[in-house]
Amino acid sequence: MSEEDDQVLEFENGCGSSIAMTNPFLQQAPVPGIKKIIAVGSGKGGVGKSTVSVNLALALKNEGLKVGLLDADIYGPSLPRLMGALGQQVEVNEKGKMLPIRRQGLALMSIGFIVEEILAVVWRGPMLFKAMEQFFRDTEWGELDVLVIDLPPGTGDVALTMAQKVPVDGAIVVCTPQNLALADAKKAFDMFEKTNVPVLGAVENMAYLEKDGEKIQLFPKGELDPYLDLKKIPKLGMIPFDPAIGLSSEAGIPYESEAFQKMAETLKSRLFVSA
Repeated sequence: MSEEDDQVLEFENGCGSSIAMTNPFLQQAPVPGIKKIIAVGSGKGGVGKSTVSVNLALALKNEGLKVGLLDADIYGPSLPRLMGALGQQVEVNEKGKMLPIRRQGLALMSIGFIVEEILAVVWRGPMLFKAMEQFFRDTEWGELDVLVIDLPPGTGDVALTMAQKVPVDGAIVVCTPQNLALADAKKAFDMFEKTNVPVLGAVENMAYLEKDGEKIQLFPKGELDPYLDLKKIPKLGMIPFDPAIGLSSEAGIPYESEAFQKMAETLKSRLFVSA
């Protein structure tokens, strides 16, 4: 492939032909001080993506890594509440850089530290692009082994901007067991493939409820496992439905468990990050 060919991406249009577009991913530039970037996405909301992001970031920190967590859900930020940092506001240093909020050993950034929780962010695409650029370039992240990005649901502007602006070392897709969630998760997998982001694996959240030693399926068991096998995508873990997770999230006390710690161990070895 020539250098000129590298400038073009082709996308199937669903009608048997393809559409050629200028390759936007040539704009990527590393974020100074950040060694690795992991994106956590999902095709739909309500599958526990933010909960997984928070607890995975903490588990990576427990592995001895320096970890940052970026809440990229501009319209519905969850990080301030999940980390017990409601009401915290971002400060700016003498260089004009935003200083992350620090909680439980993590460096945190969210639009929720800039705009009050009760206020809607009514922005079009260009404003989203600018906000993401500032989160990456105008934040004093310092030296981090890993930056975990909690993406909004879907495959829209924020995810595309991330893929354009920074080299992402891998993505994780969160899905609940039923086919309704899988249908949208497939779109997330496809998005990461189209934007040249390696998929590290999938997390099956709310996989079951354990009661008296019995595993109860709260959602109908769909075809997630066959799909992952077909696509050769590893399942990083299964997170049970546990009321304690919901209670801890409401209280702003992240729920740390063996399942998240095992995921962190796997990711640490796969990303070749050394503590």
